[in-house]
Amino acid sequence: MMKKILKRLAEGEISIEECETLLRAENIRQLDDIANIDISRKDRTGFPEAILADSKDYEDLLAIVKGFFDDEFDLKDNIIITRLSKERYGLLSQDLSYLLDNGIKFDYNPRARILVIYKDKLVDFNPEYGKIGILTAGTSDIPIAEEAKVIVEQGGCEVLSSYDIGVAGIHRLFPKIAYMVEEDVSAFIVCAGMEGALPSVVAGLVDVPVIAVPTSVGYGVGADGKAALYSMLQSCAPGLSVVNIDNGFGAGVYALTIVKNIAKKVKMSKE
Repeated sequence: MMKKILKRLAEGEISIEECETLLRAENIRQLDDIANIDISRKDRTGFPEAILADSKDYEDLLAIVKGFFDDEFDLKDNIIITRLSKERYGLLSQDLSYLLDNGIKFDYNPRARILVIYKDKLVDFNPEYGKIGILTAGTSDIPIAEEAKVIVEQGGCEVLSSYDIGVAGIHRLFPKIAYMVEEDVSAFIVCAGMEGALPSVVAGLVDVPVIAVPTSVGYGVGADGKAALYSMLQSCAPGLSVVNIDNGFGAGVYALTIVKNIAKKVKMSKE
């Protein structure tokens, strides 16, 4: 649609002012009262819009994804669909198979339950953003960590990850953190369930921001991640921020905000 508007301007069909109005209107597309696609979110926030698949009717989800494409199959930014089950991915891959014939590609991470639809590059790292470290206490926390990892990478930042290094075998933790500190990571994302102790330990060892992600791993008083959340919220370790239970997406976006602001300040200092 954007190319069509610019073509009309080039051919003299509309004025510059009319073109500007149409482009602004195009920034948010309405889909039959189902959803508003915010295609300029990346310009405002530094990260493209993501579609949450959970709780959406499948036909609505399909219509939203199709709404990103015009007749020329242009794709301004990668499309990110979160919390997408394997079953729904199977349906989408069938119903959107025509996109594959037009240069569009799918990358589905079954652990993270994230589908990235892209045209040119799956990831495009910006060296100015540095690196983010992602840790998990246990193997059960990996799906949430993987969600955060995909989001960070889609934001253009490299990830160093190490899983299953929780306090139950704390000797495993120190060499991994030492390596990431040597690699000069700008922030850590730490995912933990049960009592949620790992983020506090990490925050007590490093001098960069630590983002704690409580996971819904546990039983009894620790069921549904609430014990981990409460533990992280009342941590005595300084420099610890906490997102909601299982919110790997939010942790990833927050980490990106940190690294992008660091990069911006470094750039300004050099100018």
